[in-house]
Amino acid sequence: MRPTRFIPPILWMLLILWLASDAASSEHTGRLIGPVLRFLFPTASPLQIDAMHGLVRKVAHAVEYAILAGLWFRALAAETSAGRRRAAWTAWLIALGWAAVDETYQSTVGSRTGSPVDVLVDAAGALAVAVPAGHGWRPTADRLTSALLWIAAVGGSGLLALNFLAGVESGLLWLTVPAAVVGLVLLRRRRAPTP
Repeated sequence: MRPTRFIPPILWMLLILWLASDAASSEHTGRLIGPVLRFLFPTASPLQIDAMHGLVRKVAHAVEYAILAGLWFRALAAETSAGRRRAAWTAWLIALGWAAVDETYQSTVGSRTGSPVDVLVDAAGALAVAVPAGHGWRPTADRLTSALLWIAAVGGSGLLALNFLAGVESGLLWLTVPAAVVGLVLLRRRRAPTP
């Protein structure tokens, strides 16, 4: 067992704890993110900028916990003989536990608030890494690709029909829907066993 494998996830956990302090409060991140959002969306109202700033913060929560789960998976999968799935779910549980610690700590900081919703966002970010890691990246990517292509093909077809009935232009849907159908056919052919 090499304890050095556990240094990256532990350092990442410490970084997350530091970000839970006043240093990464909404007021402080607003000074950095606000001007960028105003530059990118010059016609957005202050309320819209605030909403986008909140969304960026939630995405950052998910990403930091996805990274944490990935680092723990990497350390655990290399050190245990329990297998990929056990390492993935253990990594997810560690990330979930740390999310609870993180939000509890935030509730003690005057400029921050702890939120159960943020724990769910963090857990979802960690799960986005744990599931593919536990089941294998390729099968998960194939399933996700298939699901997205089905959504594009069926949903896009519905939108084409709705636009036709309403007399509204469909624009790029005339290209993307057939492309999704072709993608589904190619994916099915690749999966079919060769005789």
